[in-house]
Order: sequence, then structure tokens, then C-alpha cells
Amino acid sequence: MLRYHIVLIALLFGIFCQPVFAQEAKPQPVARLITSLAPATRLPAAPTLIVEPNAIERRAFEQTNVVRVQNGLPPFVWDANVCRMARTHSESMSRQGFFAHVTPEGLRLRERARAAGILQYAVLGENIAYNQGYEDPGAFAVEKWMQSPKHRANILSPEFRAMAIGSFVAPDGSVYLTQTFITR
Repeated sequence: MLRYHIVLIALLFGIFCQPVFAQEAKPQPVARLITSLAPATRLPAAPTLIVEPNAIERRAFEQTNVVRVQNGLPPFVWDANVCRMARTHSESMSRQGFFAHVTPEGLRLRERARAAGILQYAVLGENIAYNQGYEDPGAFAVEKWMQSPKHRANILSPEFRAMAIGSFVAPDGSVYLTQTFITR
């Protein structure tokens, strides 16, 4: 009888207790797309995965840089961290049904940057846009921003060095865009 129990326990152990082997942790690829390294006195920014712009974001980014170069300014550099933050804000505006720089929870640009892990910067700014039914929503947003004195001032500010656009297309085809500027 004891022998039967030992065999039964060994069988159950073999069925339910499979050995687990540790896997070797492999580092993830990282990249930072900014114009220069932060001074040694600043904390290093967290590494990020590359975030490539989608078609709407790329078009708005390119059009913004065309305008900057036409006005004698250097083009912006794409910032992946800023893109993630901008995409989150655009999606939030769509899903929560608001259109503002401040979220319904009261989060302003600086708080949203902190929440996204963007802790070190010298200057931060933002433009937002909403449109529906335009064939080229990214270029249309830049065109409209350039017609507004405050939005135009952000785009043409020599203080800003990097920028990203985050877009979100709602189920009804509405396009929300958040253009965030930064100098680290």
C-alpha cells in the first residue's frame, strides 16, 4: 500500500510539478532622438524604445519643419518620449470627449509630462487640433496652427529644439492631434 502511494505521489508530482528553468534577461533595444546630450549635472533621462511617427504625425512633423526652415529656424528633432505623451493626450481627448490642454482630472502639460516620465526639460509647450473629413489632417492642422498667433508662436519659437506629434483617429473618423515641443 505504501509503495502504491509513493508511486501515485511520484506520478502526480511529475504531472503537476513541471520543472521551471530561468530564462536569461536580454536587454531591449533603446534609442534617444534629441539634439544634444544633457549636461552632466542633470539626471539621465530614462531610455526609450524608438517611436516612429504614423502617416498623420509624419506629415504634420514635416510640414512644421518646412515652416520653420522657411522662417530661418532649424528643423525640430523627433522626440520619442514626447510622442508617447502626445498620443496619450490625443487619445484621452477623444475617448473622454474633451478638447483642451487640461484633462478632466485637472492634469496640465507639466503633470502629464511627469506622468510620462519626462522629468528633465528647460522649456515645454503644446498645440492641439481636431478635424474631421480632411484628406490630409496633419497638414491641415499645421496650416490652421500657423493662422493662430499663439500656435504660430510655439511653432516658430527659437527656444524649442525637439517636438513630436501624437494623433488619434476616433471611430467616427475625427482626428485629434497633440503637438508637443520640448528643449531638454
